[in-house]
Amino acid sequence: MLLLQPILDDCGLSVLRAERVHGGDINEAWCLYTAHDRYFLKVNNADLYPDMFLQEAAGLSCLKKAGRIYIPSVIKTGIAGSRQYLLLEWIEKGHPGKDFWENFGRNLARLHLQPQNYFGWITDNYAGRLKQCNKRHDTWDEFYTECRIMPLVEILFNKNLFNRQDIKAAGQFCNQLDTLFPVEPPSLLHGDLWSGNYRVTPTGQATIFDPAVYFGHREMDLGMTQLFGGFDPRFYNAYHEMYPLEHGWESRLKLTEAYPLLVHAVLFGGLYVNRARDILHYFNEWP
Repeated sequence: MLLLQPILDDCGLSVLRAERVHGGDINEAWCLYTAHDRYFLKVNNADLYPDMFLQEAAGLSCLKKAGRIYIPSVIKTGIAGSRQYLLLEWIEKGHPGKDFWENFGRNLARLHLQPQNYFGWITDNYAGRLKQCNKRHDTWDEFYTECRIMPLVEILFNKNLFNRQDIKAAGQFCNQLDTLFPVEPPSLLHGDLWSGNYRVTPTGQATIFDPAVYFGHREMDLGMTQLFGGFDPRFYNAYHEMYPLEHGWESRLKLTEAYPLLVHAVLFGGLYVNRARDILHYFNEWP
């Protein structure tokens, strides 16, 4: 606990015990015990990931203010020496209630039903440890092209992981986006809603965390839930009842998978490069 002491001093906490817990690839994560409460603490290198936790805190606060899904409260964020930290409410793991998946799906739909004024976000933030551009745009196809697909395709090309045919396929993919995605108002998105970023609360409801928040097309959140699995069909049925999806949404989810697969390709290479490439080429032959 000595290594944490400068952070604990900055937080103003009198910690009796600190236990390491799982916190992802780039963060130290701790459960902090005080005389009366527990807290969740994330720590990483402030020089490598500048303002990461400030951006995460802003995203969590925005999701919490929207008031549709339970979000852990942000206690404090700051820097102590070369390390930055994010201190959150600790949420004990519970057991799913009887209508867990239905409530989760409906509440995500309620979050998405609150229309926003533009595609993008108030500032850039992070997708994993990769900087995420959130420049404001009026249309989804322009935002998805300029802030999501083409910057990562360029990185992969410069790394010699993509070739010129892949660049061409990506351009053709982006040129079709205005006809492939249904036209809808921007929604507040979690941005990284895979099964590792939700938990069952002690009351049997869902809480979501570790966001990569922005205003985007709502099908992006749904696509992320399916990319790595772990969400029950009842979740999608309840979502669709609350905020009906345009016809063919299941087929369109591959469109939404292009971005997270490109992120993984840049960060991890390997099979993710092939999976991202396959999607970009697939939609050039899609009926």
